[in-house]
Amino acid sequence: MSTYEWVKPLERIMNRPLAVLTVKPSEWKAAAEGAEACSEPYTDGGLKAGAWIEHEGKLWMIAEPGQKGLTVLEMDARDLEAKDKDLISWSLNHASIGLKAGDQGASESEKLAFKLGEWLQKQLEAEEPVYSLPDHLTVGSRLYHDMIPFLLVAEQSSVKQDVYPELEKLLRSFLSDDILLIPLKSREWLIWGPMSLLKDEDSDMHELAEEETLEDSLASIAIGLHEMLASEWLGECHLAVTHPVSPAKGMVEAAITMRETIHLGRKFHVGTNIHLPWMLQLERLLNAIPESNRSKYLEQSLKRADLFVEAEMLSTLDTFFSLDCNVSETAKKLYIHRNTLLYRLDKLKQETGLDVRQFRDAVLVKIILLLYKVTKRN
Repeated sequence: MSTYEWVKPLERIMNRPLAVLTVKPSEWKAAAEGAEACSEPYTDGGLKAGAWIEHEGKLWMIAEPGQKGLTVLEMDARDLEAKDKDLISWSLNHASIGLKAGDQGASESEKLAFKLGEWLQKQLEAEEPVYSLPDHLTVGSRLYHDMIPFLLVAEQSSVKQDVYPELEKLLRSFLSDDILLIPLKSREWLIWGPMSLLKDEDSDMHELAEEETLEDSLASIAIGLHEMLASEWLGECHLAVTHPVSPAKGMVEAAITMRETIHLGRKFHVGTNIHLPWMLQLERLLNAIPESNRSKYLEQSLKRADLFVEAEMLSTLDTFFSLDCNVSETAKKLYIHRNTLLYRLDKLKQETGLDVRQFRDAVLVKIILLLYKVTKRN
C-alpha cells in the first residue's frame, strides 16, 4: 500500500489532519537542530522511516527516506502521547522494510512511476495543488518534452494495481517502448505516449494524415488503444485522452482534465468508453448548472411532449446529432428511408414546436436530451 493510501485511515485513527510533505535532508537537519524533541539525534546516514522531530507545535515523521527528498508526515503535536509517536514510528519503520523487500524485483522505471503516482495523487486531492513536478522526480530531460496523456480506468474489480509489469509490457508492444505508465488509484492509470505516435510513417497515407486534425489523430489512437486493452487484458474500461503537454509542467492539469472528462462521459453518455474533452464542452457547461435548475428546465420541457422520451425518437435524435444533423447520412445509419426520417422529425416539430433542422431548435433539443439522460438515471 502506498503512502497516500493509508493517510486518510491514519487521520481517522489519530483524529487530526495529516499532511504529506517532501523535505530535503538539509531542511530536516536544520529543523532537527532546533527541535523541541526528537526520536534520536540527527547523524549523517541516520535518517530512516519512523524517525521524528517535534518543532513549532508540529510533529514531522519520516514515511520514506531518500537521498534527494524525504517523504514526511506532518501533524499537530498537541495532546500526542509518547506511545502514539512510538506506534506510528514503529509502523512506518516496518512498512518501509517491507517496501524495500518488495522493491527488489521492481525496475527503476517502475519505482519512479510509483513515486510519481504518489506525488500526483497528493496534488489531485489537495485544495491548492502544485502543478510542476519537484526536481527530484524529473529524472533527466524526458519529462520536459511534450508527450500524449491518456487516463485509463478499469471497470472490473478483479483488476489489481500490482499488475504493473504486465500492463507496461502490453503498452510498450502496442504504442512504443518510450511510454511512461503511472499508477494512481485502484484500477486507474495515467499513460504518457511519445509524440511519434502522431506521425504517420506510411508514405501512401501521408496525404490523408495531413487532412486529419490533431483531435482526429488523438481520437484514432485512443480508439485503437481501447480496443486492444478491452480485448487483450482489461475487459470493460474507460479511456480519455487530451492534448500533448510536457509532463513536468502539465501532469496535474492533464490528469484533472481527463478525470473530469471520464466523469462527464460516464454521466451523460452511458455505453461510451472513449471520452474526449473537446467533445464534451456542452456537457461540462450543463454539469456546472445547479441540479435544481436543471431539473426545473427539464420538467418544463418534457411537459410539452412525451415524444422526447420514446426509445425510437431518442435513437433517431442521437444518431441525427452525431452525424451533424445530416438527414441522408442519418437515414443510412438507421437503415430507414429518408422520408421515414423526415416524417419523424416533422412529428417532433408538430408536437413540440421544435424543428431540429434549424440550428436554434437543434441546440435546445440536444440540451433536453442530455438532461433527460442524467435525470432518468438518478
